[in-house]
Amino acid sequence: MGGYRGTATEISRIIAEHPGRAEAYYDRGNARSSCDDYDGAIADFTMALKIGLRFREAITAYGNRGMARAKSGDLDGAIQDFSEIIERKPGNKRLLSTAYKIRALVKEKKGDSEGAAGDRKMALFLSSDINKQ
Repeated sequence: MGGYRGTATEISRIIAEHPGRAEAYYDRGNARSSCDDYDGAIADFTMALKIGLRFREAITAYGNRGMARAKSGDLDGAIQDFSEIIERKPGNKRLLSTAYKIRALVKEKKGDSEGAAGDRKMALFLSSDINKQ
């Protein structure tokens, strides 16, 4: 759910010079996630969100952190991140539908079949709404 430029090492140099640049932490989080360093990615996405990202990048950071949390076994954290996307109500219905779908998968993995079914229903509703346009 997002791109990055450079390696984690290259981006770390930028962070050392400009520690207040949220986008650099966001980019390094993506680089770390692509190398399966989920703990490092989670820390970087968290820092980027704490410093402050624009709305669109924040939505993507929550999604990317949610995926990293799910892959690292933090299912509750992943659910929180996808819930944050849903609560922020992005205007992009595909993105909102995807957040519901992924949250449903995580809930299912956690054993919450009822919650997962509700999320799948919302994702289907949003997807059918997208197809009408």
